[in-house]
Amino acid sequence: MASSQAASGETEPGGHKPWENPLMDARDLRMPRIAGPSSLVIFGVTGDLSKKKLLPAVYDLANRGLLPASFGLIGFGRRDWTTDEFAAFAEENVRAHSRTPFNEATWRHLKEGMRFVKGNFDDAEAFRKLSQTVSELDRDRGTRGNHAFYMSIPPKAFPVVSEQLASSGLAHSDPGAWKRVIIEKPFGHDLASAKELDRVVGEVFEPDSVFRIDHYLGKETVQNILALRFANMMFEPVWNANYVSHVQITMAEDMGIGGRAGYYDGIGAARDVIQNHLLQLMALTAMEEPVSFAASDLTAEKTKVLSAVRLPKDLGAHTARGQYSAGWQGSQPVVGYLEEQGIDPKSTTETYAAIRLDVDTRRWAGVPFYLRTGKRLGKRVSEIAVVFKRAPHLPFDATATRELGANAVVIRVQPDEGVTLRFGAKTPGSAMEVRDVNMDFSYGRSFTEASPEAYERLILDVLLGDPPLFPTSGEVDLSWKILDPIEEYWAGLGQPEPYRAGTWGPAQADRMLAADGHHWRMP
Repeated sequence: MASSQAASGETEPGGHKPWENPLMDARDLRMPRIAGPSSLVIFGVTGDLSKKKLLPAVYDLANRGLLPASFGLIGFGRRDWTTDEFAAFAEENVRAHSRTPFNEATWRHLKEGMRFVKGNFDDAEAFRKLSQTVSELDRDRGTRGNHAFYMSIPPKAFPVVSEQLASSGLAHSDPGAWKRVIIEKPFGHDLASAKELDRVVGEVFEPDSVFRIDHYLGKETVQNILALRFANMMFEPVWNANYVSHVQITMAEDMGIGGRAGYYDGIGAARDVIQNHLLQLMALTAMEEPVSFAASDLTAEKTKVLSAVRLPKDLGAHTARGQYSAGWQGSQPVVGYLEEQGIDPKSTTETYAAIRLDVDTRRWAGVPFYLRTGKRLGKRVSEIAVVFKRAPHLPFDATATRELGANAVVIRVQPDEGVTLRFGAKTPGSAMEVRDVNMDFSYGRSFTEASPEAYERLILDVLLGDPPLFPTSGEVDLSWKILDPIEEYWAGLGQPEPYRAGTWGPAQADRMLAADGHHWRMP
């Protein structure tokens, strides 16, 4: 129950309310909107995603003054916890993983709105208690019937939780209030299962109340793609087939599967990353300028790109799949995928995937898009590299430009968020010699304020009912239509090509680009 001090609007010394951090408030220029009265219910609240991302994100939003005084947080799980024990668990993880400094006043007010409900997903009585708890927050906390349900759970549990939310009445919205559901990826494992998932969730929630989380779309640099392209005159005139040679989109990880064997084996790199993250990045890179940045206008342009994607005729030559073997990660020896705990020694799941796609539009005709992702690669990096054609005429001696590569715009998504321009410049000295140089923009060096975490932005957007960064069911279906034929082809190939841990993938990935006269960038 909210304290009498908070209810009366009394302020602490310094003029700020007790749940607000005086150094971080809603005047933040990048996230200025404050959510209205509402609560967030997290299913799977004891999992890694909740501990490392969701709970810290909720705290960081509160610490920045972007959550209302009348906010509630409910954890649903199997632990035999009291609300105080849940709050202690949440505080431990907030202190360990939050982006903003720990503020006692912020935490005190957030804790007053916390509740915990014990139960299993198939336990109707537990959902009856959850319904009572939600009603209690409406009455005592002033959440006004506005509640978001975050399914931080395995996809196989989505149907049963959806059915329980419906049968308990929790999915029903009273006039003037809202109920929303947040679904974590993967959105199915192929087109058929994605459509079935949509059907199940659609029987309980209206389409505009379903938010499919792709945390990559909440990253500051991903959103900067739109600013880079459409707020600057210098890029858009050359952002087309007349000038662009090809585009490389990379998400590389230096770690293995960790403790995710149960999830990862049978899913693989392509379903885990390409179907969602990389195809969304490609759509943002290739789309036409939207009428506005409203959700419907962004979705329309992304959908056009995904609809125009064409697969190569020879999937054997223009795709690559691999599986990491034992090797070295830095100075540490690491085991191969088949030796990882919990992995079937005969597993054919790929840990590396690369594909070539073409976008059949006037803007991109003839420009290949190369998407690659993998585990146990040379370093952790995610980037979009738009590589330009070479100048048609170079009025220099051949020796003057022999070390000159192609111009490129490289958008770094992580870990060092920013943009790099690569171009040729004369080296110092009396001789005319041109070499590649980089012009670099880094968020960390250019702005005094740190970027919000992706989940901060996305959770706030859910509470606001603002969906521009969330993939629609149509986008998800189109992504599976792109990937399913590749997965079907790979299913008949048997064991993926091995690559040594710490390298940049299997040899086929290099041959795939070499066949087109290109080579992979070294991030």
